[in-house]
Amino acid sequence: MLQIPPKVTERAFARLAEINEDADTPRALRVAVEGGGCSGFQYDIKLEEQSAEDDLILQGAGQKVLIDPVSLPFLENAVIDFTDELIGARFVVNNPNAVSSCGCGISFSM
Repeated sequence: MLQIPPKVTERAFARLAEINEDADTPRALRVAVEGGGCSGFQYDIKLEEQSAEDDLILQGAGQKVLIDPVSLPFLENAVIDFTDELIGARFVVNNPNAVSSCGCGISFSM
């Protein structure tokens, strides 16, 4: 079955480039899906220095976004973005596979 990998917006790559601007070792953004959260699944978004051998690596603006093979089906056709709103600046996942999500935007169900 062909899976459509998530897309990363220019804004997300640009923010990652800003984060890495003064870093000795540039870090990649890891987007993972884990069980838990108030809706069944939750996103785990963090910075990492190393990619794993089986990661999907999405690149743009000289930056990398890493997705592990277990999380990939949950992120099919999703959009990874960066938003700067009143509630704070953060990386977000707009996921068409999620049937519901909680107010924090970190947890979802399928």
